[in-house]
Amino acid sequence: MLRGMTMKERLDEIGSRLRELRDLNRVSPEEMADHLKVPVETYNCYEDGKLDIPASILIGIARKLNVDTGLLLTGEESKMNIFTVTRKGEAVEVERRKQYHYQSLARKFAHKKAEPFIVTIDPRKGSPSYYSPPGQEFEYVLEGALKITIN
Repeated sequence: MLRGMTMKERLDEIGSRLRELRDLNRVSPEEMADHLKVPVETYNCYEDGKLDIPASILIGIARKLNVDTGLLLTGEESKMNIFTVTRKGEAVEVERRKQYHYQSLARKFAHKKAEPFIVTIDPRKGSPSYYSPPGQEFEYVLEGALKITIN
């Protein structure tokens, strides 16, 4: 989260950008929802700032609108095209699910082939949490242990 902004303010800001960019690209909410494979009501909640937007959905929106996710998250065009540095405390923080906390590591890098995030997962002692992301994932555990089940 950018300093000084509440999560609700960030969601409103991102939702407003989504709506504006979608309108500029002449994409209807129904077409976007169909592209993302979510109900149009859910997509409208993203634009209205009522629901937090999963990282996979942000990536799908960015691809449909042919923009970088950094533009969706911050309103700033990505300018770096050879390398980028994200220093401690400078990552755009995104709260997605209760047990996952995302930090975007390359929001200033243009034309990314992948979206690098540091994802902090709250340790749970009870039953395991299951998540099945669309597309590809690369997991690099920096601390602790993570059990991954494939298929």
